[in-house]
Amino acid sequence: MPELCVGERQWTVPSDSNLLDALNEAGLNVPYSCRAGSCHACLVRCLDGLPLDAKPEALEAGKREQGWRLACQCAISGDLRVALFDPRQDGVPAKVSELDWFADVLRLRLLPERPLRYQAGQHLVLWNGEIARPYSLASLPDEDVFLEFHIDCRRTGAFCDRARQLKVGDELRLGELRGGALHYDPDWQARPLWLLAAGTGLAPLWGILREALRQGHQGEIKVLHVAHAPVGHYLGEALQSLPGVTVELVLVDQLEDALSGLRPSARQTMVLLCGAPATVERLARRLFIAGVPRNQVLADVFSEHA
Repeated sequence: MPELCVGERQWTVPSDSNLLDALNEAGLNVPYSCRAGSCHACLVRCLDGLPLDAKPEALEAGKREQGWRLACQCAISGDLRVALFDPRQDGVPAKVSELDWFADVLRLRLLPERPLRYQAGQHLVLWNGEIARPYSLASLPDEDVFLEFHIDCRRTGAFCDRARQLKVGDELRLGELRGGALHYDPDWQARPLWLLAAGTGLAPLWGILREALRQGHQGEIKVLHVAHAPVGHYLGEALQSLPGVTVELVLVDQLEDALSGLRPSARQTMVLLCGAPATVERLARRLFIAGVPRNQVLADVFSEHA
């Protein structure tokens, strides 16, 4: 059987074992959120030997050349020595600059030790001690000096429980920056743009919306935000204050009526969706029925594991 080594530890594992499972079964507590190669919380670095990688395209070429792999996507086929991602060495320090509560949603703003290059719609792995979780950036690059995140703390969870205890001046670490499906393309300027979000799925769309306005978007812009209760429309006032943007704030039990009224104003309408998987699937299905081509619907889903 193959031997797996981490630091001074060395043990045998069955051939074709999942690398993330093998590490966690040995008590090494590698964090993860999605197990789908999207969150990038389970990064490890291969020092000797390489596993079979089911999703090599999930990491950029430069990271792969340095030996980084997503443990959840790797099978151990031979002897392997790896180093775990160490936020103290591999992460970028960032100080908490602002903490604002909107009912159960925490708006967290961080000042990184050095500037971070990113695009509206990307997400970033946040490390609070040994706990890591990916969150979408709600801030606008080149305009906001801080990095902004919206954290849903309605339920208990390892990261959320710690987030509730944060204070201004505390230090977190920034891990892997990841680009999802959501972005703003200047070629869309004359096309209708719909931004549909559930809960804190609004975070990346808040950044993308402001990016579209900054670039002088000329087509109609419609925002639909779904929440469990009125207090869940945590950016309602901010959204409604934006000129030229149509905003619809919908509660979950009103969603079916709202969806039945979705009618694209033009065949060229671009739609961006973000939220929990079930809600995103429901929205995407209704858009298809309404006549929006699938290649004009971009979606990101987030795990509710916190």
